[in-house]
Amino acid sequence: MKILDINNPGFEKDFEEILNRGKMDIEEVEEIVKNIINEVKNEGNKALFRHIAKFDKWTPKKDSDLEIDKSLMKKAYERLDSDLKKALHLAYDRIKSYHEKQLPKSWMDFEKNGSILGQKVTPVERAGVYVPGGKAFYPSSLLMNVIPAIVAGVEEIIVTTPVIENKPNELLLAALYICGMPKTFKVGGASAIAALAYGTESVPKVDVITGPGNIFVATAKKLVYGEVNIDMIAGPSEIGIIADESAKPNYLAIDLLSQAEHDEMASSILITDSKEIADLTAIKVEEFLKGLERVDIARKSIESRGAIIVTNDIDEAIELMNKIAPEHLEIMTANPFELLPKIKNAGAIFLGENTPEPIGDYIAGPNHTLPTGGTARFYSPLNVEVFMKKSSIIYFSKNAIKEMGQDCALLAHTEMLTAHEKSVLERLNGEN
Repeated sequence: MKILDINNPGFEKDFEEILNRGKMDIEEVEEIVKNIINEVKNEGNKALFRHIAKFDKWTPKKDSDLEIDKSLMKKAYERLDSDLKKALHLAYDRIKSYHEKQLPKSWMDFEKNGSILGQKVTPVERAGVYVPGGKAFYPSSLLMNVIPAIVAGVEEIIVTTPVIENKPNELLLAALYICGMPKTFKVGGASAIAALAYGTESVPKVDVITGPGNIFVATAKKLVYGEVNIDMIAGPSEIGIIADESAKPNYLAIDLLSQAEHDEMASSILITDSKEIADLTAIKVEEFLKGLERVDIARKSIESRGAIIVTNDIDEAIELMNKIAPEHLEIMTANPFELLPKIKNAGAIFLGENTPEPIGDYIAGPNHTLPTGGTARFYSPLNVEVFMKKSSIIYFSKNAIKEMGQDCALLAHTEMLTAHEKSVLERLNGEN
């Protein structure tokens, strides 16, 4: 794993590469994705059948083949190992409890002149959740995307996921059962996003689409945004760690690898003010790599997208990490809470040596669908408000429009919007 020193002449160029890690070459796949979207938009299920045969190695024969039978979900849950069942329920309960605290409230404010101002919060009617299923199966992603929609009060939740060779993953089926068996379709990639955005004979059109995916999924979400709302355009997984001399190199190394094993394009960055910690962590990374199931993926990620940066002090480390704006940020210092006020940009912040990033992926409760590629500068984690919309409430009494009507009319007049002006003056003149 490469070690970079902030004082070296070539550091700025190396750091610029880290900042550009989130740039996905969407242009390369954009035309392909546009064609997929148009085919689904124009041909519906017929296009989905064709795409599934091409990408997922099975061919649906009739419309009903697209949907996962709910009885399979129930049977998978019943067959589930008891310990795994307990873990899934614990995750469900903790995720639900956390997101319930996020619920925004409708409110009204009564002013002395009789006017009433307020906000009405309403869930969207139908939400679409995409669950990846190419290189691995992610029941945790299902929980993290479906539960906030449930908490928000969404009436209908539609799930799509690729099912290779028409063999649904047992654990995913069990997780679907725990989530109340939402309507689930065996469709993946850009085809699934298009189906959710425009609807087909089988897949209903939704109001919002959430969930992670590969570059084809990300590009499709970008292209359909505006037809529907989306959570974010997420890229490969990433972790940033700030560490001082008190940190344990073995913890740092395995936590860096916890993201590297996701994807060859995943990014793992450690910033420390201790050269000794940097050197020891690099050694530990190499030791741990040899024992990983996904060693080839993790090694490619670490070698091409990983780095350890040595700074002069911790404040310098914080400054660099705020520029990186990582998806996951671990703070492994003697007093992590002291650093918290200085952190400006991060999707999720993990404090202390007993809080590894995987705790957030599965069991802590906060959402693990997070902004990547530096977008934590302006995006937030997936939350219940993504599945809700807000309407402003306005009521003016006679006294209120008398009090403020002339000011409103003057502003409209200044903008040369005559009908706006007269709309208010008609009310005022009607009182004379």
